[in-house]
Amino acid sequence: MGKPILQLAAVGIVGVILWKLLAGVLIGFLFTIFKIAFLVALVWFGVWAFKRWSEKKPDEKPAEGTG
Repeated sequence: MGKPILQLAAVGIVGVILWKLLAGVLIGFLFTIFKIAFLVALVWFGVWAFKRWSEKKPDEKPAEGTG
């Protein structure tokens, strides 16, 4: 009866150690992904804003000879 309990404790200890070791790597990886996503969103917003602000106003008339 003692062996299954010791086995469970050993698996738990190994799991905690692996979690502590991998947590630093995974957290760094997640922050890197977050930073990349933030930069992509920032560029996307800039392109969207530039397109929106550089469009002609509805009250402006088109140049003659274009249609």
